[in-house]
Amino acid sequence: MSILEIIVFLPLLAALAIGMGAPARFTALSTSMLVLIMSLVSAIQFSTSIEGTLQMVSTRPLLELAGFPSLSLSFGLDGISLVMLLLSAIVMVAAVLVSPKEAELERHPRLYYLSLLLIGGGALGAFCSTDLFFLYAFHELALIPTFLMIGIFGAGSDRLKTAWTITIYLGVGSLVLLVGLILAVSGLGGSTFNIEELTALAIENPMTSQMQNWVFFLLLVGFGILVSLFPFHSWAAPAYAAAPTPVAMLHAGVLKKFGLYGIIRVALPFAPSGAESLLNVILFLLLGNIIYIGLVTIAQKSLDRMLGYSSVMHMGYIFLGLAAGNELGMSGAVLLMFAHGISIALLFAMSGWLREKYGTLAFDKLGGIGKQVPKLTLIFGFAAFASAGLPGFANFAAEVEVFIGAFAGAEDGFGWIQWATIISLWGVVISAVYMLRAYRSIFMGPIPKKVEAPDDVGWGTRLPLLILLAALMAVGFVPEILNQYIRPAVVMILTTIG
Repeated sequence: MSILEIIVFLPLLAALAIGMGAPARFTALSTSMLVLIMSLVSAIQFSTSIEGTLQMVSTRPLLELAGFPSLSLSFGLDGISLVMLLLSAIVMVAAVLVSPKEAELERHPRLYYLSLLLIGGGALGAFCSTDLFFLYAFHELALIPTFLMIGIFGAGSDRLKTAWTITIYLGVGSLVLLVGLILAVSGLGGSTFNIEELTALAIENPMTSQMQNWVFFLLLVGFGILVSLFPFHSWAAPAYAAAPTPVAMLHAGVLKKFGLYGIIRVALPFAPSGAESLLNVILFLLLGNIIYIGLVTIAQKSLDRMLGYSSVMHMGYIFLGLAAGNELGMSGAVLLMFAHGISIALLFAMSGWLREKYGTLAFDKLGGIGKQVPKLTLIFGFAAFASAGLPGFANFAAEVEVFIGAFAGAEDGFGWIQWATIISLWGVVISAVYMLRAYRSIFMGPIPKKVEAPDDVGWGTRLPLLILLAALMAVGFVPEILNQYIRPAVVMILTTIG
């Protein structure tokens, strides 16, 4: 087996082992650690001198039938999928580490850890797959346990309603996406599901402009619902508020990036003229994410819902980088996918700890607890600064690339994208406002009389927080750590779409 096959199937086999009686937490933790180690080995072995082509490719033919696209279980990495692999592995380890021990779970501890591994394994499979069928199938595999975890282990009396809402919403998104993928494969000859081969067909024998418009529209709506692109965003904040902490970390930090990854990997190469036709629509929608959702975020009265809307808001910046259509903007978008994934996972991890210890995340019921939990206060401050885009963190480096890339070409006259970039800059101010407000409301000021002082975060919780924070700061100070992988892959995609 190749190293990518091991990385993808190890969590799935470990989930099966837990279902058959293996120690749940130990199996999940050891598996996630092995996946992280192998992902780092893959990054070390990955050659940055090869211009954007897939590496570590493994292919196992599964189906060859006349009149049906050839189907293979195939994996491979370029710089973009490698960065998503690293993101998935890091957040997966942190999510397992912050999970409660089996004895602390009131019911179904095996199902809890089994589901976490299925979510992580599905995400890994989606990012590593080079076959369109399995890219879609692995993502769906990750969604199913997400619904179960919210319904069974979620917080709040309306968690079942929330689970059904997200099931219907993302189910519709997946259905629209499936229609778009089928239409794309059919329009490109219907002979294969291999993404590289389909991309080559899109160059040699592109679909008609009308067909590309339909394909890109369907893929944008399908992937957009999964990403919570405005106005398809209403499921996200309630779902993250109700989800168990590790699920919120994995979904907001990792699974949401699948939609963005799909636009980069599939929608843009398959239907470039469709993307160009809908550019102004995309600019309008991303401003909805940044400005409208940003203002909604400021209005929130609890940390969990604020973080949920914050996660939705920042998707707008990534779409802005993709809309730029140049190397710097798109590279910044991919870097921001990593940075946002790590930072939102870090913030959700701390919000989960606060809910467990204080029983609430409402701003008016907390306050002044910085004196009780100084270690958590310090880490939360760093995470808030990162999310707001302050220098020294990966988010800042990524957003600078996005803004400069999106503003490129202004010397030849202002177009819609330059105006959208100027408006988007207000999002930085909005982010600072809601993050500083949350920090002040929770950690500063007088302590409410009803708030009892818990112990500060111990090493069991501090370790995953520090792992995530270290990743943010390492990439923030040296963005080239990831940019060396991202740039060649972005150049290859831009060459493909012309």
